[in-house]
Amino acid sequence: MHDSNMLLKTARILLQWLGLGAAVGIASGLGSAGFLALLDRATHFRDDHDILVYTLPLAGLVIGALYERWGRPIKGGNNLVLDSFHQDEVAGKQLPLRMAPMVVGGTILTHLFGGSAGREGTAVQMGASFADAISYRFGLHHDTRRQLLAAGIAGGFGSVFGTPTAGMIFGLEVVWVGRLEYPAILPALVAAVVGDFVTRSCGIVHTAYPQVTGLAMDPWLAGKWLVFGVVVAATSAAFIELTHGIKALLEQRVRRLPVRMMIGGAVVVVLWKLVGTDDYLGLGVPIIVRAFTDPSLPWYAFALKLVFTAVTLGAGFLGGEVTPLFFIGATLGAALGHLLGIPLDLAAGVGLAGVFAAAANTPIALSIMAVELLGARVLPHAMIVCVIAFLITGQRGIYPSQRLWRLKNGRKMLPSLVALREAGGLVEPESVRNPGLPADLNDRT
Repeated sequence: MHDSNMLLKTARILLQWLGLGAAVGIASGLGSAGFLALLDRATHFRDDHDILVYTLPLAGLVIGALYERWGRPIKGGNNLVLDSFHQDEVAGKQLPLRMAPMVVGGTILTHLFGGSAGREGTAVQMGASFADAISYRFGLHHDTRRQLLAAGIAGGFGSVFGTPTAGMIFGLEVVWVGRLEYPAILPALVAAVVGDFVTRSCGIVHTAYPQVTGLAMDPWLAGKWLVFGVVVAATSAAFIELTHGIKALLEQRVRRLPVRMMIGGAVVVVLWKLVGTDDYLGLGVPIIVRAFTDPSLPWYAFALKLVFTAVTLGAGFLGGEVTPLFFIGATLGAALGHLLGIPLDLAAGVGLAGVFAAAANTPIALSIMAVELLGARVLPHAMIVCVIAFLITGQRGIYPSQRLWRLKNGRKMLPSLVALREAGGLVEPESVRNPGLPADLNDRT
């Protein structure tokens, strides 16, 4: 009798997660499909009308004014999603459903007028806001709500890139630094797979990347990947610090968001005229694809895209970091491949995965994503670089609301969890040691 009751309870929980995960996946997939279709049209329209880029400062002024008036509840973006995951018991507030249309509109306008930004931030925020609406509609317990938020992240990420497995892992990995959110594994899997299916069913065709060259691992190649990983980590850290630094400086010196965005837009226009090419505007997908096959790309292309994106996002424009970081990683990888004697396509693919893995603290998700995009032969190489870069970047990341479960040296954060934004240059301060334990036991935690 006891076994049958347990079986019924397990079946009920399984069906609940299947239903909730599918609902989140459908909403995320439809949202991503509509968003990607609009984004594609906006990108092509800007490519055909370069004059729009000159109006980016004016667009920033208008977008900033709209967000200053109606967007305060969603100001945190991805960080608001992560804070909601961790602070449900304290805040208990639903993610505003207006997050979905507002981030879509803001991101489309950013790309239409030439801002250098991505798209995953929009998809993740849409998926999370849909998931939270479902949670509150059915009055779910806060623990269930947390898992559904992770599923929303997975559904948005997996559907916008066409990588459901990476989407699932990303939803479990991004909410923490140092652990996976295993309780959400089933709804995250369902949401990511269903979301990807729905997006593709709507006629969305994702970017096709080449299947990279296979290369047998040996000690000499492993040593090259170690050097590669160090450079990737330094580049990721530079992007994080520059983006956050620009944002902090502008917020300190310029009180009004519209003015900050106008200034950022003007700087992007000046940079655009100085470099004399549209390559560093918008997503930059054509250059990402070229990095796998074209050795004539400028070796410094990664640095220019880094600056364009840091200015755009630091000033407050909407979008995401992933695709620009793919651009930075692929072009950096191509340059390093030439120096280290690694095949161009393999080096570009590993760089693409490594830079974002380090910046987002998601080495497992990006190693899997590399396989989904580039083929299984990339896996050992991408994994080595992703892990090395992740460890070397220290307690920093593009999402300051990520919680540190463990320091990257393996020591557990005690007595309470700390957000990256609070960690600073954290190494192992006394505040994270448990005062109730002897020193030798603290050293083992």
